[in-house]
Amino acid sequence: MKKRFNARGQGWRLAAVMTTALAAASILNAAYAEDLQVGVEIPLTGSLARVGSGMLEGITVAAEVFNSKNPKNKIKLVTIDDESAPAKAIAAVEKLSGQGVLAITGGYGSNNIAPAADAAAKAGLVYVTSGGVDDSLVNSGRKNFFRINNTAGYQKAVDGLLTEMQAKSVSIVYSTKEATAGLAGDLQKTLAARGVTVVSHPFDPAITDFKPIINKIKLQDRSEVIAMVGYENDYVGILRAARVLKPNVKALVGVWSLATPKMAADFPDLMPNVYGTAVLPFPAQFNTPDGKVFSDTYQKLYKKEPDYLGQFGYVQSMLLFEAIARAADKGTLKKNGVAEEMRKTDRDTLIGRVQFGSNGDNPNFVHRMGQHQGNKIVLVWPPAAATGKMNYPAVPW
Repeated sequence: MKKRFNARGQGWRLAAVMTTALAAASILNAAYAEDLQVGVEIPLTGSLARVGSGMLEGITVAAEVFNSKNPKNKIKLVTIDDESAPAKAIAAVEKLSGQGVLAITGGYGSNNIAPAADAAAKAGLVYVTSGGVDDSLVNSGRKNFFRINNTAGYQKAVDGLLTEMQAKSVSIVYSTKEATAGLAGDLQKTLAARGVTVVSHPFDPAITDFKPIINKIKLQDRSEVIAMVGYENDYVGILRAARVLKPNVKALVGVWSLATPKMAADFPDLMPNVYGTAVLPFPAQFNTPDGKVFSDTYQKLYKKEPDYLGQFGYVQSMLLFEAIARAADKGTLKKNGVAEEMRKTDRDTLIGRVQFGSNGDNPNFVHRMGQHQGNKIVLVWPPAAATGKMNYPAVPW
């Protein structure tokens, strides 16, 4: 009896030990899941604060959606404001690296992204973005750098719209920053090759008074279309000058950060009939399960319709989170596993199919063009994706 009692006692104790061990393992696993930290280096102040905030919203939505579907691997975001400055972007990445993040998502402006991505590479971290289209970002041998959009996709969209308009003359007003200058140069070559008369007007990023440039366009160029290649503050300055001087043009066309509901809300007198790149119309229309989850979660968190900045932030980050989770499952997080899994990415997203070439670029990217019409943003190019007809000729005044 004593032996049987001891056996039972030992069995009970063994069961208790196993239960305790399993509970401890569960706690450790939970703690490990909480340690899947991802750094967010993003401009929340400075000249790029508006676009950075929009991208951060999408990144946050991606984390919320991912965590709701992946109880085993939880993503925790660690965010640092790079203040729209290259030096601060480097410092942000270095600080995030010191805090043990597994990768970096975010960045806006190629001149900020390049040094930040270099700092991430030095730390052995993957860096993914949608905020930089300068081709040097992917042509400089950065092995852990990935982006979901590029200059070619923007150029094709703007050129496609101008072709649809049958524009015979275009004045290109562009910032001398690398990404904007590169896009402007590519656009000029494409238009000239089609026989379009093109006049280019570069401007220093520090300029605030665009009236001299607009006056030249009005009196000398007499172009049918003004194409703006810059950032938010640039567009506002150009459009304000155009509203005052009223050049005899048929359309004003821009690229990123322009066809957004935020711009319409903040500058209602400047945006009517202006064109810009847009992934989806506003109010947004989502027809896929992924799109509906994104939209529902976005509205739950921010009580507003998502725009394309949020969509880009969502896509780049969701692809990163999925790569991190796969690497975690394989036990390769500390062995360059995140970069390896990113290179295996090939799936449809809110912006179309995304793959990453050997240089980290997405060869499938082609943007769409939207136009501010009343309180909506209507997709007008390409025709297959259009949700309405373009107002042309038409200007804000």
